[in-house]
This record gives sequence, structure tokens and C-alpha cells, in this order.
Amino acid sequence: MSKNYSIAIDGPAGAGKSTIAKALAKELGYQYVDTGAIYRTVAYFLDLLGVSPKDVDGVERYIDELTIDIVYDEDGKQHMLMNGMDVSDEIRTQDISQKASLVSAHAVVRDMLLDMQRDVAKKYNVIMDGRDIGTVVLPKATVKIFLTASAEVRAQRRTDELIAKGQKADFNQTLKDIQQRDYQDTHRPIAPLKQAKDAVLLDTSNLDIPQVVAEMKRIIGEKISL
Repeated sequence: MSKNYSIAIDGPAGAGKSTIAKALAKELGYQYVDTGAIYRTVAYFLDLLGVSPKDVDGVERYIDELTIDIVYDEDGKQHMLMNGMDVSDEIRTQDISQKASLVSAHAVVRDMLLDMQRDVAKKYNVIMDGRDIGTVVLPKATVKIFLTASAEVRAQRRTDELIAKGQKADFNQTLKDIQQRDYQDTHRPIAPLKQAKDAVLLDTSNLDIPQVVAEMKRIIGEKISL
């Protein structure tokens, strides 16, 4: 039985993980897994029920009523199904992003989703991005990369992204949200955001997308024959 390769990409919000991971997956023919979208789906589900992401009892009470499925369209784009309903667009708001960070701190949520993520990696060659892929989800990943950028650069990227989607966005508020998200992700008691000891650090502050993709391929190529 041939071994599947797994590439773990971790890093803070707005570092470009999803954009880069998608581009890499397409070039390498790997399956892309956006784990952040999974947690956003949980946050969106609880939000619809009016359950606060800080409400431990509420999260534990309703989490068993949620079924999450990941499907891919013909172009390889990942879609999130919440109890059979495609919520891929609805989960992409700043509010849900903040709530996803809080929801991901609950052990019951992480335990529920951990096997789902690992199962995908067992079936396919994957590029998986998130906050704890190289440290918790896939600690034996073939390649680990910690992708980051300054808070200001990440805030500007997120602002431009939201405006391009027709949403209102203010740089200062986005920067504040990014900094808050960073604090939440790095200080949560369960699986906090941190660079794995064997991960390669890549700062994208002064790099454009093609440059980042090229550098990622170089890093991956040192471990895997591309």
C-alpha cells in the first residue's frame, strides 16, 4: 500500500494559508483541506441557534445535532455542508471568524473534528492548513510549514479581500480583529497556535502569491520528489 504525503500549513489569520494552499494543491494534484472552514461551520451552526461560542454547556448540548461534510466541485473547490446545506459563503464573515476561534478552544469540538481531518489525510495526498495541523492534527506530516506575516500586512490583505467581495471593511477595525484573533489563537488552553519544532518558518510580508508558491514548492521539494 503506497504511502500518502501530507503537507501541514499552520499560521495566524490572514497569512494567506488558504490562498497559497489552494494554489499548491492545484499544481501538485493534492487534495486541499481548509480546516478553518470546518470550525467556521461549527461556529455558524451555533450562531444560528443563538449559542454563544463561550457557552461550554450550550456547545456540548447542541454539538451532536451537527453533521459536517466536505465536498469538492469539479474545479476542486472545497464546499462545507452543514446538516446537508452548503454554507460555504455564509461562514466567510469577520464575525464568524472570531467566533470560530473561540469555538475551536472547546475540547468537545476538537475531538469531534480531529478524526474527520485525519481520515482525509489517510485517503489522499493532502495539503491541510489551520492553526494546529503540524502540532496536533498531523504531527507526523511529511512537510510542515509555518506561514506568517506582520499583523499590518495581514489586516490590509483581509481588508482588500472583503472589499473585493463587496463587503464593508475598515483597515483599523480589521487590524484590531486580527490582533484579537492572534491573542485568542495563541492563548487558548487546548491546541494553541504555535510553530511546530520541525516546521519551516516562512514570512510572506514582502512576497506576492507567485513568490510564496515558488518558495513553498522549494521547501516541499526538499522532502518530496515533485
